Amino acid sequence: MDISFIKEYVPMYVEAAKLTICIAIEGIILSLIIGFVCSIIQYYKIPVLKKIITVYIELSRNTPLLVQLFLLYFGLPKAGIKLESVTCAIIGLTFLGGSYMAEAFRSGLESIEKIQLESGLCIGLNRWQVMRTVIFPQALSISVPALCANIIFLMKETSVFSVVALADLMYVAKDLIGLYYNTDEALMMLVASYLILLLPISIIAAVLERRLRYAGFGN
Repeated sequence: MDISFIKEYVPMYVEAAKLTICIAIEGIILSLIIGFVCSIIQYYKIPVLKKIITVYIELSRNTPLLVQLFLLYFGLPKAGIKLESVTCAIIGLTFLGGSYMAEAFRSGLESIEKIQLESGLCIGLNRWQVMRTVIFPQALSISVPALCANIIFLMKETSVFSVVALADLMYVAKDLIGLYYNTDEALMMLVASYLILLLPISIIAAVLERRLRYAGFGN
């Protein structure tokens, strides 16, 4: 193990990790927003829109992120639409993540008894007030494990961003291996980088899930 090589190129991994985190945060936030909107449309069974959302979810979940990125980065320019690498990465991650988040939110919403919605309407609340104050808080606590699992999944999916010429963690590792053939050192730093990024999220998710369970939510 070449320690001097590791010390020399750790800063490159740090910069790549920063880029990975920035893209992941933007993609995950947008995914949560899209997922919430899609789940509301499914929950209330809004005509036409519900069918569109169903097609989107099936298309997104049944195509790899790698294929989606190829379409965005290499396919769209054929139609005269050219996007930057970062933009393609964010759109691809959002498109993929939105469908998974939608299913997580939907499962939480559908686990709440319909009588709670009917009771809220009976006491004079409108549908939005019932959703905001009664249904969604309970559904969110139930959806937390699935949402956290999706966040970790999307963080790991950032490893394919190198195909659109983004200098992420995987790109740096492959570049160093190609230049210097220090495969063991490059891969060890890659694994360590993803562990540093993902382990805190896993711990926070486990703590949050346990606190919600002990508080009596999600039952």
